[in-house]
Amino acid sequence: MERLKKQIEFILEVDKLKRILRQSILTDGKERENDAEHSWHISLMAILLLEHSNEEIDVLRVIKMLLIHDIVEIDAGDTYCYDKEGHNDKREREEKAAKRIFGMLPKDQCEEMISLWDEFEQMETAESKYAASLDRLQPLLLNYATKGKSWRDHGIESKQIIERNAHIDCGSKELWEFAMNMIDECIEKGYLEK
Repeated sequence: MERLKKQIEFILEVDKLKRILRQSILTDGKERENDAEHSWHISLMAILLLEHSNEEIDVLRVIKMLLIHDIVEIDAGDTYCYDKEGHNDKREREEKAAKRIFGMLPKDQCEEMISLWDEFEQMETAESKYAASLDRLQPLLLNYATKGKSWRDHGIESKQIIERNAHIDCGSKELWEFAMNMIDECIEKGYLEK
């Protein structure tokens, strides 16, 4: 019963992810996306877009990473990807959060979650490269659907977007080509400054 109790406590704790707002705007153009919605969305993308991965991968491992990669933001907060100052201590804040939150689980599950979280952050394995590609593509899709709303709200230019999202190519050359075409279209339509 002690193991189950720890698992249930963790499950209740991570419900807080639903309250962590991101800068991405939902496709209706009215509300900001929360971390739980983001994690669900990219997990679904992992299944649907699997054929576009550069390498053969363990999709279950990818989904696990995508479902847990932002849990640390319960304590560390969401650091906007274009916020240079916020990235100065991001790793430190997130490591501390990972220890506390995943530490609620039984030891074996805690170690697995921290290992998956760290693998995602390092972006060295085929699975983590594909997972990170989806994590970067999804906000691009939302910005396209909302005519660049969050980009315009924050004064983001195409150079920043290309630099930040170039890693998509490491997980899927096809998805990066798609993203670049979409960025070009956003510039043409005036959703994004060149």
